[in-house]
Amino acid sequence: MFTEQFDQFVAPARAKPQIWRLILGIVLIVVIYLLGIAIIFGVIWAFVGADKTLQFANGIVSANTPTGMFLLFASFLGAAIAPMLVVRLLHRRNPATLFGPRALLVSHFAQAAVAVIAVNALFLAVLSIWIDPVPNLTFSVWITLLPVTILGLLVQTGAEELVFRGYLQQQLAARFRSPIFWMLLPSLGFAALHYDPATAGENTWLIVGATGLFALVAADLTRITGSLGAAWGFHFANNLWAIVLFAVDGHITGLALYVTPYSANDTSILPMLIAGDMVTLVLFWLGLRHFLRR
Repeated sequence: MFTEQFDQFVAPARAKPQIWRLILGIVLIVVIYLLGIAIIFGVIWAFVGADKTLQFANGIVSANTPTGMFLLFASFLGAAIAPMLVVRLLHRRNPATLFGPRALLVSHFAQAAVAVIAVNALFLAVLSIWIDPVPNLTFSVWITLLPVTILGLLVQTGAEELVFRGYLQQQLAARFRSPIFWMLLPSLGFAALHYDPATAGENTWLIVGATGLFALVAADLTRITGSLGAAWGFHFANNLWAIVLFAVDGHITGLALYVTPYSANDTSILPMLIAGDMVTLVLFWLGLRHFLRR
């Protein structure tokens, strides 16, 4: 299962691969992430007071306004910084080693993102034959916010890739040869964080399963390429589609140009669409892994 590229990607983690360091690192990542959120809301509280701060906090939970979405993106700053601090302080290695070679990172990010965006655009064109997108933001507001939205998406998706396909996958692969540990376990953790029965209802486990499949694909792309580029580009383009262009009604819609005419707990059409997304995801994976291996 180890490719030459992945072996080089994991190599820096082998200097200090002890399990106790990994466990402590996970704890520190969670603490730094929460501390980052606390700092953000502490600053807000200092400027606008307790009542407004509570409103902003509720805005993150609902994520149905641009302000709520930007705060949600900002909450990932701590998660992005945390693994870089942990590998520097706890594992005594350069944080850049979490990303892989810079040239591969940039190249594979661009290739994966462009491929996913192109196919999703085709998918949206076909889907619009049967489903009428519901306008959400006006185009003028949407396009004005788009540069900051893209920056926020880079932070959010980058943070998740650094934690799951960077830190966890590297450190587990440095200690264990079996992909059960370095591919499956981080993917299960990633999927578990998307468990949200209050929003998804009967679709909860289907969404968790689709998220877990995505995580496995991202882990395999990292294994093949030896950098976070392909997984990050895939993740970024996927969220660009699901958050910025065509969000599911009632679920993080604050920056979406359009929303679906159905909600996340719809059981008539959404399960079929999620199943279709999973098939498309596998096709993306097969195509990308073949292309990036050349």
